[in-house]
Amino acid sequence: MELWVTDVASPRRSARAARQAEDAGWDGFLVVDSQNLSGDPYVALAMAATSTSRIGLGTGVTNSVTRHAAATATAITSVNRLSNGRAVLGIGRGDSALAHLGRGPARLKPFERYLRQLRAYLAGEAVAFEDIDIPTQVAPPLSELELADAPPSSRIDWIRGGTPVSLEVAASGPKVIALAALHADRVMFTLGADVERITWGIGLARAAREAAGLDPDGVAFGAYVNAACHPDPAVARAVVRGGLTTYARFSVMHGKAAGPLASQDAEVLRTLRDSYDMRAHTRGDSRQAGTLTDAFVDRFAIAGPAELCIARLQALAALGLDKVAISGGMRGTDPEQAATARRLLETEVLPAF
Repeated sequence: MELWVTDVASPRRSARAARQAEDAGWDGFLVVDSQNLSGDPYVALAMAATSTSRIGLGTGVTNSVTRHAAATATAITSVNRLSNGRAVLGIGRGDSALAHLGRGPARLKPFERYLRQLRAYLAGEAVAFEDIDIPTQVAPPLSELELADAPPSSRIDWIRGGTPVSLEVAASGPKVIALAALHADRVMFTLGADVERITWGIGLARAAREAAGLDPDGVAFGAYVNAACHPDPAVARAVVRGGLTTYARFSVMHGKAAGPLASQDAEVLRTLRDSYDMRAHTRGDSRQAGTLTDAFVDRFAIAGPAELCIARLQALAALGLDKVAISGGMRGTDPEQAATARRLLETEVLPAF
């Protein structure tokens, strides 16, 4: 099982951060795509590519709204060429990137259409003009120009040939898990680090593929997990608490909690949703961070001494996950405690994998 680390998209800092992650033994380096909160992810990944030679590089995650599928495919394939085949594209329905545009996550049907188009573009295949949903009041049909000749469809010609960039879809609810199982190379669950919940997600994904007449073993599985290693569990919990508010909220974003839950965890999720302040997104000192009980953090995150972290990650590997993307300390967290938790992950946990 590969262990990747997540970070912000910083054009100035990402080259150094990726190099440090590679030197520390991480398998991959992911950056967020949230235009109002951080820099451009593809610029950051390109900078990271120039300073590394081994580590995987990707978005964790982009979305289907703020960029056209052709632009997304072009950007990540450019990173892939620059890094000699080390790029992956992680995508979801959107959260903070859309919230700062006054919008919620993408609706399911447009999201699925976007995934279909994205796969076509990444493979160098054509997308029909009539399938591209640019409003005519924004840009009229090309036919109105009455050109002597024009492209018959939308295709990124320079992408043709070679292996397409791997597509990973972040998923927490049953409908998105099913979509991801049909259109992604890997389903990346955002269900916490709980074995029962991820087992539920894997079952849904495999069932969706079987119902569509596809090989249930034809898709890989991974997870986004909040993790901190520290001999004092209270410190470890404090480090992951802010980031966990974001991942946990995905399971209850639209009101009804998804997946198997104990009654006390369902109550925590409802309180988290009702308390969430997007202005304090991911912050460890936020109002929403204070709603997470210690018991909830212990189940949904991986927080504690090295032996506990190793055992929890090994349990995820035993389910068949081949990738875990780890998010540690966020803004509003004691920087020294966050640095210590990250260092202990790298020196005491990574070597076990």
